[in-house]
Amino acid sequence: MTVALALIPEAIAFSIIAGVDPMVGLYASFCIAVVIAFAGGRPGMISGATGSMALIMVVLVRDYGLEYLLAATVLTGFIQLVLGLLNVGRFIKFIPYSVVLGFVNALAILIFIAQLPFLIGAPPAVYALVAATLAIVVLLPRLTKAVPPALVAIVAVTAAAAALHLDVLTVGGMGEITRALPVFHLPVVPLTLDTLLIILPYSATLVIVGLIESLLTASIIDEMTDTQSDNDREVRGQGIANCVAGLFGGMAGCAMIGQSVINVRSGGSGRLSSLVAGLFLIFLIIVLGDIVAMIPMAALVGVMIMVAVGTFEWQSVRDLPRIPRGDAAVMLLTVAIVVATHDLAKGVIAGVVLAALIFGWKISVISATKRLREDGAMVYTMKGQLFFGTMSAFMDLFDYAGDPARVRIDFSNSHIWDQSGVEAITRVVHRYQQHGKSVYVTGLNEESQATLDRGFSSEG
Repeated sequence: MTVALALIPEAIAFSIIAGVDPMVGLYASFCIAVVIAFAGGRPGMISGATGSMALIMVVLVRDYGLEYLLAATVLTGFIQLVLGLLNVGRFIKFIPYSVVLGFVNALAILIFIAQLPFLIGAPPAVYALVAATLAIVVLLPRLTKAVPPALVAIVAVTAAAAALHLDVLTVGGMGEITRALPVFHLPVVPLTLDTLLIILPYSATLVIVGLIESLLTASIIDEMTDTQSDNDREVRGQGIANCVAGLFGGMAGCAMIGQSVINVRSGGSGRLSSLVAGLFLIFLIIVLGDIVAMIPMAALVGVMIMVAVGTFEWQSVRDLPRIPRGDAAVMLLTVAIVVATHDLAKGVIAGVVLAALIFGWKISVISATKRLREDGAMVYTMKGQLFFGTMSAFMDLFDYAGDPARVRIDFSNSHIWDQSGVEAITRVVHRYQQHGKSVYVTGLNEESQATLDRGFSSEG
């Protein structure tokens, strides 16, 4: 129930970020939480409408309207379901941690930026309400953790605004709170290629961001509970949940890091906790819909500012002088791309590409130590990886004319990765043979030996 109470303000706020009625976010959180309770791969994890997904849908809603958002949500779910059937969940481990940090920090910055329109040019009363919200959210946990501070802040600020008859923008002014259960609704969009081309880029971005955030959250819960998630099932579950959400008037969502942590720390480590959270959420909306409409937007702005502050990994900034420059560059590039484009997927892709280039640069260094044995043989002990990127450097390591008649190349501390590595060894052997010398390759591990054997068999 604590999680359900905490879901309300965030679901409403994320709806406002996306530019849709509050019910769209509330319906999404209800549908996704209930479906994930049965179909998800990480018991105890809470999913619903999130800021990262809402930010992606802003332009789509602005340019094409709610129906296209619902269609994009269904398509997002379908793509995720297919990816889950293809077992892509295992590939989350290939996203570098520096990219994840950049993703999280950029998300926090975008959530904060999304609040600025409600603050710029606002009357003094708005700033007072935002300040009051921030104060309650910060100070209340020092007194008690029995209730969600965001919920207490919203209730207190709403009561104060009503008692003082403050003329400020409310949730009801942003859209109607219907106090009704969601009903099945096919998105009213033309079933044409043009429609697909409109929604596909948004759906693709939602898929990437949703899966990254969901699987990242799952890994956090794994560590907290000392259990293992079924990532492929979670991907499929997220797909089914988003399909259902889109068909019942909700926006796309994914796992919620903050709410999942709250749930597990409160003892909700099973599937029932997600189901109860979803059902209790819709119960509260039906019963308290009129009160929800009275919530000042200033209160939600304050809550979202604290969500941004809590999401940002401040330790990553303090660690910048101490971490490798490559990791720092990857994190900063990810943040910069996301903030500049307001596209989380582009930032993640850019970060992964840069991380791959840096990794390639690091492993493209190969060296050797020379030692003349008592029997007159020259031994080259290799260090590094032999592949297409180190082929030329490898061949330049040897003194073909000056070495003695027998040469040994020791790969005990190295590895042959590809046909380029085999070709490099072949050329080295050939050059030594041109000088009347014999070469022996030793210390190969099983995989390197197999690569070498395949290479020689394909040549001969």
